[in-house]
Amino acid sequence: MDSPLSKQAVFRFAPSPNGLLHLGHAYSAILNHNLAMAADGRFLLRIEDIDTVRCRPEFEGAIYRDLHWLGLEWERPVRRQSEHFPFYQRALDELIERALAYPTFLSRGEVRERVATFEASGGIWPRDPDGAPCYPTEERRLDPALALNWIAEGRQHAWRLDMDAAIEAAKVKLDGRSLEWSEAGMGPDGETGLVSAQPERWGDVILSRPDSPSSYHLSVTLDDAAQAVTHIVRGQDLFHATSVHRLLQVLLDLPQPLYRHHGLVRGAEGRKLSKSNMDTGIAAYRDKGLLPADLRALFARDCLVLD
Repeated sequence: MDSPLSKQAVFRFAPSPNGLLHLGHAYSAILNHNLAMAADGRFLLRIEDIDTVRCRPEFEGAIYRDLHWLGLEWERPVRRQSEHFPFYQRALDELIERALAYPTFLSRGEVRERVATFEASGGIWPRDPDGAPCYPTEERRLDPALALNWIAEGRQHAWRLDMDAAIEAAKVKLDGRSLEWSEAGMGPDGETGLVSAQPERWGDVILSRPDSPSSYHLSVTLDDAAQAVTHIVRGQDLFHATSVHRLLQVLLDLPQPLYRHHGLVRGAEGRKLSKSNMDTGIAAYRDKGLLPADLRALFARDCLVLD
């Protein structure tokens, strides 16, 4: 496996067109672009539109306008995830054939009810690093013939990674080496340098669901490899997800990039900016007369908390 240090540096910015970009996106995009230019490397833009329900063409168009206004240039053509569903399906099929993925049929409501009942009785349900309840694991043992019949009947289902089986398979491939990554930035608790991956904290992560042929974890890992990305620079909110991505890289024999997780742009109350919270978009600042140089000066001073 080639080291990222032996190749031309390739950076990427990969937004989802499910809302308008905010200042946190601007910071990450500019940082990736500047690092690529400083390394005489390449800067890619990827549109992560696997969510066919929430992603919309007008938001994708706004991404291009905002990044152009910021003065960024990227290689063409832009990779759009919605154009590569068969690519993700082939990887999923491989994991299924190796008994590392299994079909699940519980609805979100059924999972919530099960968790609430368990916790009401005094139990402590395991939760992932984002605080969401981990998925129940009993369907790992579901009779395969029954599961296939349900799928053939059109019953809605998702595919999940059997985390225990996946970790054991990765151990065989690693042959005594640790599952870890090289962190040039810093995690939420100050983690840096060689970081030990802990994918088990996520439970049986989803790989595909009825409304999306591929999950974020699967598609982003495959895309970074397909685009030969050597340096993944993104916010600290995705630091723990790297454990899952490193596991998938080992399982699917994909290259290992270098990682750098940066601080988040936050509002005055300390909450990270989010499209789902309708935080002010880049376009609104542009309309108010703010110049790209003003944003760059702000970010250059590491002023990541906005007043």
